[in-house]
Amino acid sequence: DRQHRGLPTMPGGALPRESANELEGWIETLYTGKCIPEAAVLQLCKKATEILMEEGNVVGVPIPVTIVGDIHGQLHDLIELFNIAGKCPDTNFVFLGDYVDRGYYSVECATLVVALKVRWPSRIWLLRGNHESRQITQVYGFYDECLRKYGSAAVWQTFTNLFDYLPLAALVENQIFCPHGGLSPSIDTLDQIRSLDRVQEIPHEGPMCDLMWSDPDDRMGWGISPRGAGYTFGPDISEKFNHTNELSLIIRAHQLVMEGYNWAHDKNLVTLFSAPNYCYRCGNQAAIMEIDEKLEYTFLQFDPAPRRGEPHVTRRMPEYFL
Repeated sequence: DRQHRGLPTMPGGALPRESANELEGWIETLYTGKCIPEAAVLQLCKKATEILMEEGNVVGVPIPVTIVGDIHGQLHDLIELFNIAGKCPDTNFVFLGDYVDRGYYSVECATLVVALKVRWPSRIWLLRGNHESRQITQVYGFYDECLRKYGSAAVWQTFTNLFDYLPLAALVENQIFCPHGGLSPSIDTLDQIRSLDRVQEIPHEGPMCDLMWSDPDDRMGWGISPRGAGYTFGPDISEKFNHTNELSLIIRAHQLVMEGYNWAHDKNLVTLFSAPNYCYRCGNQAAIMEIDEKLEYTFLQFDPAPRRGEPHVTRRMPEYFL
């Protein structure tokens, strides 16, 4: 039966040495900015699905851990992030979703984080973002990129099937709640999230949709989201949710913030965004958040990594444009 399930495993979920070596070879290839063969991607996704099937909707995560916001296909910046934070398995990570779309290297970013998950499943946790969906990826780049790099939709199909199994949120040390987007008027408790059926395309409405799409707002209560999905939620909503669930903080991503992180709601919530110079033109810094053994946090901000074939310095604007 093992042969039919892709990479074999040993008792306790450990990989036999030859499988680990093969995986680490793929990871090294991805760190150099190259794609791995289609057969390897399909094998990886199959194994990752088995791992994610064992995880609940809300994954419990121990400390210390580093939290990462949106990546959006910016591979060079993801590699820069690992240079700053440390690589797996030396550093533990929670990724808050949105690995794909917008940037030019969605395939490599998604493959790299999935390969790390398969190699070190208890060191890295991958959550689902609103872009980990069939509908969104057909519009914002991932589908076209898979077609261009692999010549068919098979890799896209395999990844989007895998995305259905990604957990909806993480709970760090039982007190820090990490969804991709935000809260939902349909959800008062973490147990309500735990009881959702997550293995599906992200719905257009309802609690699962809201966790991926909602945004904090300065206005009290619930509001209509300008995104057309999810809601806006005020400081009172975050305060009540944290109090009800005995939480100290909500960490979420989903929104571009110019400094890479942004406190809101009387420090009940922080937004984290980890794609510097988003879409290669927004001029923002990126940040990641390190949580240590004492539950104290440090934000590490970083700028874009130089991309091959591009000047390392900003070209001076000719005088007549100034």
